[in-house]
Amino acid sequence: MDAALKNEYYTYADYAEWDTDERYELIDGIPYLMSPAPSIKHQDIVGILYAKFLNFLTGKKCRTFISPIDVRLNADTDDDTVFQPDVIIVCDKGKIGEKSINGAPDLVVEVISPSSEKYDSGAKLDKYLSSGVRECWIVNPEARTVRVYTDEGGETTKVYRETDSIEPVILPGLSIPLAEIFANL
Repeated sequence: MDAALKNEYYTYADYAEWDTDERYELIDGIPYLMSPAPSIKHQDIVGILYAKFLNFLTGKKCRTFISPIDVRLNADTDDDTVFQPDVIIVCDKGKIGEKSINGAPDLVVEVISPSSEKYDSGAKLDKYLSSGVRECWIVNPEARTVRVYTDEGGETTKVYRETDSIEPVILPGLSIPLAEIFANL
């Protein structure tokens, strides 16, 4: 099925039945074709961040997941939006379903590419923040920066550079030196 060519409204139930090798996300019922396989840089960053989160979270209540995994931000009230973030952290085990995350994750990481920057930093980020994601990271491999959006006491944004370390708001005690994240670029 080439859903991108049809001008129709889709729900998660429709999305779950698509038989295609292509990956899509839904925003308000509109399918968005995801880029072909990510670059090596992209996958390297995703893998390093996932490993750092996984090591830190061992034995703790929060869990981390890596794409592809369906995330339904408001599964009870918003059945027409599905994302596949690069890395997520979920601290409420009740949100972890059999086939998807059903509710806003606590932390979302999107590693952008030139073709996805507008989408990941625009409509997708807006949906994350308005749906209760507490912390969103937009990683730019070319600029070697991470923009962090938090919802702690009102939305705030901070830009971290390659020489900085990030201490996630939702994970006190974890510090990630960005030099390690961008080392292989």
